[in-house]
Amino acid sequence: MTDSIDLPASSKPAAPTVRTAYIALGSNLGDRIGWIEKACKEMDARGIKVKRTSCLWETEPMYVLDQDRFVNGACEVETTLEPLELLDALQDIENSLGRKKIIDKGPRNIDLDILLYENLKFDHERLKIPHIGIPEREFVLRPLAELIPDKPLDHTRPWSLTRDLLDAIPPSPTPITTMTPLSSHGHPPIQALNPSRKTHIMAILNMTPDSFSDGGQHASSGLESTIQSFLDAGATMIDVGGQSTAPRTPQVSAEEEIGRVVPAIKMIREKFSQRDVLISVDTYRASVAEAAVAAGADIVNDVSGGSMDPDMLPTVARLGSTICLMHMRGTPANMSSLNEYPEAEGGLIGGIAKELVGRVAAAEAAGIRRWRIVLDPGLGFAKVGPQNVDVLRHLEEMRSWPGLQGLPWLVGSSRKSFIGQVTGVPTPKERIWGTAATVAAAVQGGADVVRVHDVKEMAQVVAMADAIWRY
Repeated sequence: MTDSIDLPASSKPAAPTVRTAYIALGSNLGDRIGWIEKACKEMDARGIKVKRTSCLWETEPMYVLDQDRFVNGACEVETTLEPLELLDALQDIENSLGRKKIIDKGPRNIDLDILLYENLKFDHERLKIPHIGIPEREFVLRPLAELIPDKPLDHTRPWSLTRDLLDAIPPSPTPITTMTPLSSHGHPPIQALNPSRKTHIMAILNMTPDSFSDGGQHASSGLESTIQSFLDAGATMIDVGGQSTAPRTPQVSAEEEIGRVVPAIKMIREKFSQRDVLISVDTYRASVAEAAVAAGADIVNDVSGGSMDPDMLPTVARLGSTICLMHMRGTPANMSSLNEYPEAEGGLIGGIAKELVGRVAAAEAAGIRRWRIVLDPGLGFAKVGPQNVDVLRHLEEMRSWPGLQGLPWLVGSSRKSFIGQVTGVPTPKERIWGTAATVAAAVQGGADVVRVHDVKEMAQVVAMADAIWRY
């Protein structure tokens, strides 16, 4: 038996130094977003840890103009690789994904460039840091400014910040827009900054006996005809829920919730496979989200913004699904009492926006890509009466809030109690006219998705509102 020998501290190998770098992401061939997501997974798998991402932006080609539009983004990574080692690793990822360079700056399925590496200035025949093309390229500066708006690209010129360089670029002839993928099977992404985009209609399918508005209506026979009517009326999404979030409603077990939503999701996928329909699952439980996605759901719609189940955000990150983060405080049981938004802390709009910025940061920290996030102001959740009207009035302000720009928004006002308070209509099912006004206001304010019960009527409202404001 030999004794172990402790080496002097100076003899032990030093732990590798972790460095921060910023990588440009681009693609203009095939499944452009899919290629970028595969590249990010490859970086993670190789120990190049993707910490944060920008939104993805659709941009016109530059330099070589006769090619398809690009999807561009940027990511912040942590790595122990030195600059040339990192370059080798990124080029190996490009090759492993099948990139073939035909002409310089021409079409490619994936493009990974080192933009910044710590505060290093690096000049080599293979690599220059900072990347020499940054100051002239909006498709690089815009995503980079999302990640590091107040960072100088050159630490010897600390007054020249990323956002300043972006502001100095002439605006594009064709304004660029963010892209939020909704599924992995061909649905067009949401382009939240495209002024002529059409508003998605999300039909509510409550598989619960105790929903505030339509409890038990869809949990029995006739489900297939209900789905058919939703799609024929113009729904592009169906939101399937198995747990009521109305105040004082008892919680069911995760197993029961799964038993309610999964059969409905499977039925939609089987019976309506020829229809271009997206499915979201309305849940705040990670286990339900995972079961629903396995059954065919595309989107996780979490009323708690990922706060009620600590496993939710890491689970969605692992699944690679798009998530809707709604603003709520507390739980459905106590949220109605948590409705104070002091002016000293930004008031109602500032309070909601700042708390959503926090939920976005939590999602990113869990590994969810920024381009997979949708936001919801949470009408009726930790907001009472006139506060909900104020949110609708100021939706455009929230869309422009620092840290939230470029993200799509879902608004769910359908049949809610504040509409009854304003109109004097006590019965939720009879609040169609009031709901119509709120849906029109949501479209005017920039909503990308409206979540509704009365699909036929609200589809007409959305068609008219889009004609007025989306052109």
